[in-house]
Amino acid sequence: MNTSPIKTAEILCVGTELLLGDIVNTNAAYLSRKLAELGICVYRHTAVGDNPERLSRALDAAFSEADLVITSGGLGPTYDDLTKETVAAYFGRSLFLHESSLVAIRSYFDRIGRVMTKNNEKQAMMPEGAIVFPNHYGTAPSLAIEGENNKTAIMLPGPPGELIPLFEEEILPYLQSRRDSVLVSKNIHIFGMGESSVENELKELMTESKNPTVAPYCKEGEVRLRVTASADTRAHAAALCDKMIETVRKTKVGEFIYGIDVDSLEEAAVRHLRSKGMTLATAESCTGGLCAKRVTDLAGCSDVFLGGCVTYANEAKTELLGVKKETLETYGAVSEETAREMARGVRLRLGASVGTATTGIAGPGGGTPEKPVGTVYVAISTEKGEVVRKLSLSAMRSREYIRIVSANHVYDLILKET
Repeated sequence: MNTSPIKTAEILCVGTELLLGDIVNTNAAYLSRKLAELGICVYRHTAVGDNPERLSRALDAAFSEADLVITSGGLGPTYDDLTKETVAAYFGRSLFLHESSLVAIRSYFDRIGRVMTKNNEKQAMMPEGAIVFPNHYGTAPSLAIEGENNKTAIMLPGPPGELIPLFEEEILPYLQSRRDSVLVSKNIHIFGMGESSVENELKELMTESKNPTVAPYCKEGEVRLRVTASADTRAHAAALCDKMIETVRKTKVGEFIYGIDVDSLEEAAVRHLRSKGMTLATAESCTGGLCAKRVTDLAGCSDVFLGGCVTYANEAKTELLGVKKETLETYGAVSEETAREMARGVRLRLGASVGTATTGIAGPGGGTPEKPVGTVYVAISTEKGEVVRKLSLSAMRSREYIRIVSANHVYDLILKET
């Protein structure tokens, strides 16, 4: 067995159905995460159809840069399943019948009560010198071929129900024996500071830091900084990440950090309320229940979330939340005053520690010169009183974007004002 460390990899997914868009390639994402944990850098993802010539060219390109190529798919019993044959030819290996694999395949068919057809014997044909990993979840064994110049190919079946347990049980221990470092990543979650501002503040840090590295990513209204360190042990790499995170906290970005390795703003908000023994009720107009929906997507939120009201019509705001008719007539539904009364009303009527509210114009129509599309008021109410935040979101953005960002501000208010 080759003991040289593997440092770089390419993931090569085989199957015409991938190129046609018939299935989503989740295998590449899974394998990338696992390789990163091992300290193996993935240089590229490639998808290629069931064609031996194109697959051979893809192998040439992959091994020109990578030590390891992991393939998924093309190990089945049919005529177009040619991954194993093509990789074997690439390494100059002939195929032979691997008797123990044939016995395992027959046993699998006996176990599921089906008759094994002759073409399944094809799956027991293995390249000379291959390391064979048994598949307890299907008929196609996994295998590795170790070639010259520290080049290794690992072939996995395509179905995730086979690929994932096979990787966890067989491939992971094999790769662990061929690593000399570990990669650890931690994520800094930022809200209220745009990507360009974060980069401007941290540009020198991001460009000059080599270990750990700091890389920005953005989604609706948020920025995520991924801090990644390489070291001989996981604990050492994690310590390097923690030191970098503390450095970032000391910059202007620090005041906008809402969590480390949390899935979302709403998760951070619910954790925060839970830690304080506080409960939440939501009142929503323009977000149409999105604030409550995102909270109730979190398992176990019932100890924090009491309920919510979607009060789209003015009459609902009055009858369900106690918003005064005079307030609506004087200031309108989209106003600081209405948002304040909505948040207070839902808090008092549901008996919650915290009440929140959203009211605004999500578009694409409904805006006026005084209150254009993207005008939103978000509010929070506690025993101490109410805080209202006015948002002026771009009318060029989609209705969904305006709703998502408005909900984000609700959770940010919870973190900032409780």
